[in-house]
Amino acid sequence: MEDPIVLGVLGGSGLYAMEGLEEIEERRIETPFGEPASPITIGRLAGRRVAFLARHGLGHVYSPSEVNYRANLYAMKSLGVERVLSVSACGSLREDFEPGDIVVPDQLFDRTSGRARSFFGGGLVAHISGADPFCPDLSAYLAESAEAVGGRVHRGGSYITIE
Repeated sequence: MEDPIVLGVLGGSGLYAMEGLEEIEERRIETPFGEPASPITIGRLAGRRVAFLARHGLGHVYSPSEVNYRANLYAMKSLGVERVLSVSACGSLREDFEPGDIVVPDQLFDRTSGRARSFFGGGLVAHISGADPFCPDLSAYLAESAEAVGGRVHRGGSYITIE
């Protein structure tokens, strides 16, 4: 029996592959929501299995409104991934956040308009909370790890996605 995939990584702008992976395999996964943005690369990092997917597609071919996040996440879940780290290169409206700083957000605002807003519908109804969209344990591990290698980290903040 294979080890579980402990983490899924969604690469953002400029991050189309994951350095340091060993024992690499690539999988194309079909989902009820269509094709994910790219094939999923599975490998070992520091002895643990991880999965990587280029969120905007290889070569950055999908805009934020075109990213099929439902297919991306469904594909990760179908591999058994329970925690996902999404990497994004973006700007800030805060003067105290400098280029190269790392922000570990605790809130999410989706202001895109050209894509589906939910996994539900078409006869599947669910009432879920969107109040706390980020895992506090994973966020703490991420912040601590970035600080341990000298990163300037800001804990908390809002990630806003727009066209």
